[in-house]
Amino acid sequence: MKKNLYVLLLLCCAIPAGFAQLHSVSFEQVDSLQRIEKRKTIVFIQTDWCQFCHAMKKTTFKNEEIIKELNTAFYFVNFNAEEKRTVIFNKTTFQFKPTGNNFGTHELAIALGTINKQLNFPVLCVLNSENEIIFQHSGYLKPKELKLILAKLKE
Repeated sequence: MKKNLYVLLLLCCAIPAGFAQLHSVSFEQVDSLQRIEKRKTIVFIQTDWCQFCHAMKKTTFKNEEIIKELNTAFYFVNFNAEEKRTVIFNKTTFQFKPTGNNFGTHELAIALGTINKQLNFPVLCVLNSENEIIFQHSGYLKPKELKLILAKLKE
């Protein structure tokens, strides 16, 4: 018993105070959540091979203030543009479209992430509570830049 208490105490001390985790939902969950509480949805469209996507995950989306804002005021979707599963969102079915051997892009990533007829990663896409695109940004965003965007979106 003392040993378990000691381990628990040690674990509690190892976790930094104020530790927060970004809550991500799926596209399928957004429809249900919007019926409960209307919020804007932030969609982070990324790939496994994109170095700027990984950098944003390690810096921008680890920022305590951003995590707090996203968790309390928005729905957040982290979407891999090369996702192979079928996604039903906003009463529409989207699928992976192969472009070669094991390569391709998901239709939903194309629909939400295309800016000026191009899809460059990472993409931040903001949807209103009716799932309409109200803002898109392609490229790396520093925490300070995303904080400004989130503040504007809350107005």
